[in-house]
Amino acid sequence: MKPSPRYKHYDLGQQTSGTTVEVRLSCVNNVFLMDQENFARYAEAKSYKAIGGRTEKSPARLTIPANGQWHVVVDKAGFQVLANSNVRAMVPPVRRPVNSTAAA
Repeated sequence: MKPSPRYKHYDLGQQTSGTTVEVRLSCVNNVFLMDQENFARYAEAKSYKAIGGRTEKSPARLTIPANGQWHVVVDKAGFQVLANSNVRAMVPPVRRPVNSTAAA
């Protein structure tokens, strides 16, 4: 019998600051949002920095803090099973400038 994977990885590609990432889980697990460099460190079992942690409520929502390549990891460390999960990125709406021209 093949052992269960320790984590599930979602490559979000290039994202803009302010994008909300929604993660749905079937059970309690750890959810991490990290940039490209920190994901590479995580995958190599080195120290890394991430947004998130133990997630008990679904959906979890995290906000991307800066433009760039982003990743979500659902990790079962500390739990018996890896949650079934899905992820979606919701780009914030574009704000249009208010027309400051007054009618004469």
